Amino acid sequence: MSPDRLKVAVIGAAGYGGGELLRLLLAHPGADVRQAASRRFAGEPVALVHPNLRSLRPLVFCRPEEISPCDVLFLSLPNGESMKSMDRWLKTGTKVVDLGADFRLRRAEDWKQWYESDHQCPDLLDRFVYGIPEINRAAIRSASCVAGPGCEAIASILGLRPLVRHGLVRGGAVVIDAKMGSSAAGARPSDSTHHPERAGAVRSYRPTGHRHTVEISRILEAEGANFSLYVTATAIDMVRGILVTIHVFPDAGAVTEKDVWKAYRAEYGDSPFVRIVKENRGLYRFPEPKILQGTNFCEIGFELENGGRRLVVMSALDNLVKGAAGNAVQCFNLMAGFPETTGLEFPGLHPV
Repeated sequence: MSPDRLKVAVIGAAGYGGGELLRLLLAHPGADVRQAASRRFAGEPVALVHPNLRSLRPLVFCRPEEISPCDVLFLSLPNGESMKSMDRWLKTGTKVVDLGADFRLRRAEDWKQWYESDHQCPDLLDRFVYGIPEINRAAIRSASCVAGPGCEAIASILGLRPLVRHGLVRGGAVVIDAKMGSSAAGARPSDSTHHPERAGAVRSYRPTGHRHTVEISRILEAEGANFSLYVTATAIDMVRGILVTIHVFPDAGAVTEKDVWKAYRAEYGDSPFVRIVKENRGLYRFPEPKILQGTNFCEIGFELENGGRRLVVMSALDNLVKGAAGNAVQCFNLMAGFPETTGLEFPGLHPV
């Protein structure tokens, strides 16, 4: 695909992830946003739902059925929705990037176990490349279909995978404690997201059995990991952002700080959106999701304790950008032949 302006469209454009896709793509020098689809808001101006986009382009939402053929089709739909019409979407977009969970897992039985329904097109699972550029860059470049990761999964995988690849963790228990902003629940309100219930909350909404467990496990198993993974998710009083704190328990003296630095530098030395943050002074000595709002960065930090018996890894990102739309645009850049950082250079704000 030639690196010229490409015709792109977004289905599910009224949600938070869809809105972030529009924000990034409307300012992207290589993207020509032709259509934005929303069944609920069809016929309404995009700026009614996304007021931050008022001055960019006077787009009007269309219905998903009205999407015309395009070079790249982005899908930002609730879990279980894109698979219902994926045969159609594959004919609509020359290339497809799906931000939802429907094609992240390689096995239909995994979907059935963790999402409690039958996968409606298991024959298409192998067509999708798992969309984390930092681990699948070459495959994404040649892919026609990409499945974006879950926000908690990408933060956890980017934090853990170098440790697995460099033999610093193989077995035993690994505990992931994820703290999530409210936008991770999506744009549709519910009892749990109602402001009087959500404001000021520190709510353990998924202490066990989080769906991203299988997503993280399958990626790390492919690298030789054989540990017991435990994931806990907590909702906190923040709109954007996710911080995962990962507890790993190596054998005493088996891992040094130099080993950890070496593993991360080897894996992410050429990755423009991963920053290793471990400072000796200042307020932001470790990753902090607050200062990553609106950016496509994932920051990773770590600390060893008790002679190396416990390694604590912290991984932070904006769940709507690096955890969703920004990562999808990063994949789009690779698929289309653009520089990987195109349209994603925003460095963030401070103070926020």
